[in-house]
Amino acid sequence: MPEKKTIERARQDQREGKAPSTQACEFVREEIEHVKEGKHGVKNPRQAIAIALSKARRAGVAVPPPAPGKAKERTRRQAKRDLEKGKREGPLRKKAA
Repeated sequence: MPEKKTIERARQDQREGKAPSTQACEFVREEIEHVKEGKHGVKNPRQAIAIALSKARRAGVAVPPPAPGKAKERTRRQAKRDLEKGKREGPLRKKAA
């Protein structure tokens, strides 16, 4: 689960009308900090970015899945599921009052 400050910064970017990739950047920043702190050991920076994009999609950032040929079919299916989950219940989405 992303930290509250990360969600708030992404929400601020969303309010300002910034691109989804800019909103997702906050999650990437958090994940890179976790790597530096030693919270988990990823093998390379791309792996940390992939984890961050997955978290961003689940949080409600509209980052599209990778294009065919850019990633494995399994990865693209998972990204699509993450995106759908984020649309339904992500913390960046407005809650029905």
